[in-house]
Amino acid sequence: MSDDILQRDHKTVRGVIEYLSNKPERKNQNRGREYFTVNLHSDGKRSIVAHSEIDDRPSVMRDITYSLDQNWLPLDCFVRLTVGDRFVGSGWFRFSPTVAECETFTALEGRISQRVDLDRPLKSFQNHAIACDAWHFKHFDLSKGQGTQLIDPLLLSSPDHRGATGPMLFPIAMGMDFVGEEKLTVKAGTFDALHFRFVSSPGLPEEHPLYDIWCTNDGNFTFLKGDIGGYMQTYYELVELQEETLY
Repeated sequence: MSDDILQRDHKTVRGVIEYLSNKPERKNQNRGREYFTVNLHSDGKRSIVAHSEIDDRPSVMRDITYSLDQNWLPLDCFVRLTVGDRFVGSGWFRFSPTVAECETFTALEGRISQRVDLDRPLKSFQNHAIACDAWHFKHFDLSKGQGTQLIDPLLLSSPDHRGATGPMLFPIAMGMDFVGEEKLTVKAGTFDALHFRFVSSPGLPEEHPLYDIWCTNDGNFTFLKGDIGGYMQTYYELVELQEETLY
């Protein structure tokens, strides 16, 4: 078979994130994991498929597929969720410059259709995959240096801190600070990193604790490490990262 009938214009990156506890009585105890695959397309668009597991009772399992355009603006997302090993819901989200919409079915509410009119394009969508937490920072204007900047508008698939409800559309804003550039070593290797901090989440029913995130300083905003304080006291670390090589 001739190679000229084959086409592969995208790059694929795969990784694993470990979920750990920072609570004194559970220090460094493994509490979950996430496996993700990112496809970087030749036109600048990107998609991620992520499988997340939280072992803390009641356990949470989530599968998402999320796509962004060349400007890192949301295009669409699929979320399927189980809690305590029981089906909670599945939903499909679509985003245009003027509308966000959702078609979902949940064990609690049944079939739901949502439509949110937007007065400007949605900046970001929080689907609760940890790998996607760092992608919000693409919209932080680093030329302004340190100081809090607000991502608005932003939508969630669930207002629950573990993303354990819905999925359906929930609007909030998100305040974030830039801490600085660092050389960071995690289990997956040593990277030039950007250090950010989520400092506020106006609109959430319960205030989220401060959340520090480190991501790669290469334009891809790959999640490297995360540290959440307050009542959560959780820690996340990238333990594997590889770019797919074809032979």
